[in-house]
Amino acid sequence: MIEKGMKAPEFTLPDKDGNEVSLSQFLGKKVVLYFYPKDNTPGCTRQACAFAGAYAGFRKLDTAVIGISRDSTASHQRFAEKHSLPFILLSDPERKAIEAYGVWQEKKNYGKVSMGVVRSTFIIDENGIIEKVMPKVKPDTNAAEILAYLEGKE
Repeated sequence: MIEKGMKAPEFTLPDKDGNEVSLSQFLGKKVVLYFYPKDNTPGCTRQACAFAGAYAGFRKLDTAVIGISRDSTASHQRFAEKHSLPFILLSDPERKAIEAYGVWQEKKNYGKVSMGVVRSTFIIDENGIIEKVMPKVKPDTNAAEILAYLEGKE
């Protein structure tokens, strides 16, 4: 599992428009990297909309917001348009970043056990080092908690 103080695993994945995006492009600024299970599901939509609502605060702090799921670029495009999401969504159908960050885990839902993305957030500092690990976050409060932490209010 990824821990505070470790170098953030590098990745290159396509965004909603098919452009390749690498974590290393963001050296020199903080990155909020959040992993979520699926576009257009209730929890994931609430989480994405909360990040969209807090986006001006992240921009003011010169912090990039990147969401990653296994959804296709086309799904991300529809999701971003439908909810006016101003931040980067990356497609990881082969689970390269998902597994590198250790968020592909066993999940239990109504007694059924399956493998899936556990909603998790990582704050990466300007040098590409993990500053904070937030496993099993709540979709409704995640963005506000991160913004408060970055503003030094936590």
